[in-house]
Amino acid sequence: LAKGLRSLLRRDPRLRPINRTAGKWAERGIAAGDSGLLRRQPGFASLLRIIIEQQVSVASANAVWRRLEDQVKLVPEDMLKADDETLRGVGRSRQKARYARALATEIAEGRLDLGALKHMSEEDATTELVKVKGIGRWTAEIYLMFVLGRPDVWPAGDIALQSSVRDLFDLKDRPKEKEMDILSEPWRPWRSVAARLFWHSYEVVRARP
Repeated sequence: LAKGLRSLLRRDPRLRPINRTAGKWAERGIAAGDSGLLRRQPGFASLLRIIIEQQVSVASANAVWRRLEDQVKLVPEDMLKADDETLRGVGRSRQKARYARALATEIAEGRLDLGALKHMSEEDATTELVKVKGIGRWTAEIYLMFVLGRPDVWPAGDIALQSSVRDLFDLKDRPKEKEMDILSEPWRPWRSVAARLFWHSYEVVRARP
């Protein structure tokens, strides 16, 4: 993380203002022991949690996750045994309950090997993940970033990321995915670090009165 941030700020001085806006989050994280990109343990539970986090607030996702942990053992076999009433009772939508079962089924029946993803390229791993119902490109990219610790993932379709990039470059509108990819080229091979920098800046700006 420290190496990537130093490289980004040296190679592209335009990022220095958002590093200041974000309150030098990386330095604080490193001091607290967050020295890498990997934030969660690989496996079913981490991928399931990212699915739960889709299109809801952090607070809502955390509340659902805590209730789910209390009700179900977070392994594919037990998820497949859980009935609709149990899954809906912890605050999950019918759609996300289906996604959870789809993921559990793919793993239990051997069609998805999460352990094999670490040996694949970013694109191949993403292609493998999006075969599962309920997993789109954003979910796959977040898994690669925060679970597998890949340093050069760029979730170009993320709205918060687009908004932060728009603000930095003083663009009229949020850039579309193709433009986001073009803008991110100078930040290779540390685009995961750049994304975290933009996200932290976005959170700080939104929190201002």
